Amino acid sequence: MLKATPGSGPHPVIPAGELWYDRPAERWFEALPIGNGRLGGMVYGGVPFERIDLSESTAWSGGPSAHDLSPTAREQLPYIRKLLFAGEYAQAQQLAAEHLLGTRASFGTNLPLPHLSMTIDHWPAANYRRALDLDKGLVSVTYTAGGIHFTREILASNPHGVIAVRLTADRPGAISFSAGINGSVFPGGPGAGIAFSGRAVESLHSDGTSGAQVEIRAHVEATGGRTTLADGRCDVAGADTAVLFIAVGTDWDGADPVRRVDELLGAAVESGYDEIRSAHVADHSGLMGRVSLDLGAGRDDVPTDQRRQRLAAGEQDDSLLALYFQYGRYLTVAGSRADSPLPLALQGLWNDGLASSASWSNDFHLDMNTQQNYWAAEPTNLAECHTPLLRFVQRLASTGRSTATQMYDAPGWVAHTVTNAWGYSAPGTAMGWGLNVTGGFWLATHLWEHYEYSGDLTFLRELAYPVLRDAALFLLAYLSEDPATGHLIAGPSESPENWYVAPDGARCSVAMGNTVDRVFAAAILRDCATAAELLSVDAALRRRITSALARLTPYQIGRRGQLQEWLHDFDDADPAHRHTSHLCALFPERQIRPRDTPELARAAEVTIERRQHADGWEQTEWVEANFALFHARLLQGDKALAHLTSLITDASEANLMSYSVGGVAGAAQNIYSFDGNAGGTAAVAELLLQSSPTELELLPALPRPWRNGSVRGLRARGGITVDLIWADGRLVSATLHPARAGRHRIRYGDDTLDLTVTRQEPITISAS
Repeated sequence: MLKATPGSGPHPVIPAGELWYDRPAERWFEALPIGNGRLGGMVYGGVPFERIDLSESTAWSGGPSAHDLSPTAREQLPYIRKLLFAGEYAQAQQLAAEHLLGTRASFGTNLPLPHLSMTIDHWPAANYRRALDLDKGLVSVTYTAGGIHFTREILASNPHGVIAVRLTADRPGAISFSAGINGSVFPGGPGAGIAFSGRAVESLHSDGTSGAQVEIRAHVEATGGRTTLADGRCDVAGADTAVLFIAVGTDWDGADPVRRVDELLGAAVESGYDEIRSAHVADHSGLMGRVSLDLGAGRDDVPTDQRRQRLAAGEQDDSLLALYFQYGRYLTVAGSRADSPLPLALQGLWNDGLASSASWSNDFHLDMNTQQNYWAAEPTNLAECHTPLLRFVQRLASTGRSTATQMYDAPGWVAHTVTNAWGYSAPGTAMGWGLNVTGGFWLATHLWEHYEYSGDLTFLRELAYPVLRDAALFLLAYLSEDPATGHLIAGPSESPENWYVAPDGARCSVAMGNTVDRVFAAAILRDCATAAELLSVDAALRRRITSALARLTPYQIGRRGQLQEWLHDFDDADPAHRHTSHLCALFPERQIRPRDTPELARAAEVTIERRQHADGWEQTEWVEANFALFHARLLQGDKALAHLTSLITDASEANLMSYSVGGVAGAAQNIYSFDGNAGGTAAVAELLLQSSPTELELLPALPRPWRNGSVRGLRARGGITVDLIWADGRLVSATLHPARAGRHRIRYGDDTLDLTVTRQEPITISAS
């Protein structure tokens, strides 16, 4: 039985921890990431050569285009739909490939910037240590050379907009180095001192001529010694201390890159390193310190790469799971801030140059990855970090109006599978993935999610509802009546990125009534109607939505016990495919729940089992995170933990950054992808706390190995912050910190407690 009593203040803060290593990085996947939400760096910490790989979220090739739609799509759409209803799948597939796909002449990609290189003549180095402090957002490098102890500290400041590097030693006059900017993948050249000017252009994803103008400049402030400037280089000799400030500007969205760099460097020099560091630590730790997680003692005395190897060998290290959880939060803070001009791309803020040179590019994928990038934001108390995505959806809804009109003859807006920095909304360029009609609507569900956590009616009225309303208007016009059943279904579209075997044996992807479209049609219509009711607007639209929701196709269970991915019980053309788009009904949606729809929950589990056990299962980072989240929603904590462990050991590297494995989806080698880190963090939160508009569940899927622990600061829908303590696998107490009045049902196992909160005072829940 659950019991509520007046609560106390928040639990003590447990440090997020650090990643540390006993040698310099030799490759990108060993370097340590820093970022300020716009400007990022990968710090190698080398001796005698330091390297910081730079990236910036608006350094995009390409540009906006009004000519990406097929001119024959609108007239051919009804005919293709008719063929699909008639079971002529191969012919419909052929016509869809000819008439429905988009073009991407100037689509572009985010490109990596040149790197800052430093030659520091210290060798050999002893007592070496390289670390990333997650709480403070600081990378440090310490070592001894020639009897002198050297320290390097690197940060990326959001308040000041620059990367700062400070070099110190315990002996005066010991700081000497040469620094420059090298290794550009796009045209440009050096300026006086440490400077680079170029244009982000390439010809794989765009026309080779369009792209953002990029300005990079570093300024050196040295105490003592001699500083000499040359074209592209700065030499410092015999200084007591030295600080480098690095600023980047682009002309994306009409900005002046030169003025931007001048302003940033001028303010940085005026403030000085100590003030910048103090403001950065206060800003960064203010976000990171909101959530603490303790899963027990671990091997903090062992370098992080060795801990990961030991976990892969079967050694238990629950605190490494806790570190990975906080690392995902750190990367979210470093990569996406309230003032970020763009949301996290496929690679977050850190561009390794591999995705941008691959067939799929470093853009915004709307059939899983961009959404997964933000799954950790709201539940782990980083709502501000969510806002760049929410603003971006508003941009996408604006650009998607012409696509809705010209391609579908429908009101509202639509976007498909991929988009870019300018809000590309046309279909993709290939069958199998390009015709994901509800990709933009999936992204739009984040608007409602943000409202569920915040309760911000101004946000709902001014930003979220107009986007949701226009998405609903599109769906009401787009959904067709299935002549066989009378249900409303979407199509022609694809269940990304999978294919099916048609009755005549043809391998097809385009269909009517795909389950993923049903999931997000239901979600958008529901959210729009609920928002309209809260805002007391659009009564007639609410009635239309209610009627449409009642006519959507019910979820179906196939002959193998699986949740059907398509309207008909087709066989998978690739049973080991990584995508399980139809399981979005389980997560992030809650349209399938073990307690409410047990048969469908079991069918979802069968789908997971069949994919995972198929020969050649495409295991990759976001899939492991997905499966962990699916099992969390199925209340299967131990299975979720197994996937989390595999995410760290088999799909994350020495620096714990997750990767898309080489050999899958056309990747020639392992390519960094942000989504695994964010998805893993979201999965840990989901194991400990789940919430819906009607219920808050405590420790819903606690893995058995996590016998004792605590978490502080997780967020639940309804504006509640939650602290939890458990021992021997059982809840000890939960302290709720409500932000506003409301009614809540609290669940722990089979026990429930209904609460009416009228004041913003803590409440402690205990179980007996």
